[in-house]
Amino acid sequence: MRAQILLGVCALCVSAFLVVTVQAQQNLPDAPSANSAQTNANGVVVEGTVVSRTRHTLVVRSDDNQYHLFTFASGTVLNEAVKPGARVRVNGSAPDEQGTQVAENIAVVQPASDNANGGAGAQAAPPPPQVTQVASEIENGARRWHAGGRIGVGFSPELFLFGLQSQIGPFFNPRLLFRPNAEFGFGELTDMFALNLEAAYRLNTTFRRDWSPYFGVGPSLNFIHRGASSGNVSFGNFSYKTGFNVFLGAQKRKTFVEMKTSLWSGQAPVLRLLIGYNF
Repeated sequence: MRAQILLGVCALCVSAFLVVTVQAQQNLPDAPSANSAQTNANGVVVEGTVVSRTRHTLVVRSDDNQYHLFTFASGTVLNEAVKPGARVRVNGSAPDEQGTQVAENIAVVQPASDNANGGAGAQAAPPPPQVTQVASEIENGARRWHAGGRIGVGFSPELFLFGLQSQIGPFFNPRLLFRPNAEFGFGELTDMFALNLEAAYRLNTTFRRDWSPYFGVGPSLNFIHRGASSGNVSFGNFSYKTGFNVFLGAQKRKTFVEMKTSLWSGQAPVLRLLIGYNF
């Protein structure tokens, strides 16, 4: 019976992962156009009118009515004159799969108030929806705090797991994140509550359509109850054990998959397989 329940939970987790992944691939936004970009010794150069600007993105409409979405290189500080209606010249990287470019240098050719074409008209012309969608995803991903959830299974002992998590950062390093989370586990003979104070480091690489791998470690505060269920188990029946988690995972936009093991944690699962989502 326990094996059948575990098999059903595994099938449910795999199905959910496939549905989310396929849907994400089907809903990929169209890439902003980069046909008007010119290449020189310093990279790609785009000159045009600023359509929109956020804390982390810049959309420029070039003279051939093409839209270019830029994110900012580390250390780039935007001039206050870089605003909708201004004419700018941007040096940046080649477009990625979504058409996004990293801006290395932004020079103002004409301020918005002096633009011969009229700043008001440039501000009134919004970028295409697909460009706005990508910019929104970048802005959302740059937030320093995310909340989410996770679901999965544990092995040895066998548990059904679900929980809540938070992602905070980056701290000290652009790829270092603090990811505290709480997991609840239920099995035929074991129940568990775990508070995990983990840190994750994202690797500077991607695979299979923007999946970004990461690894991490952190202490785990485990409360575990073992024994046949009596239907009336209180928190006082749980024994406490401090452990140490080591995990590997991969994240694509808001979805992530993760494999985790616990050291020195006594009766906690030896292996956990999880899938989650950050809002």
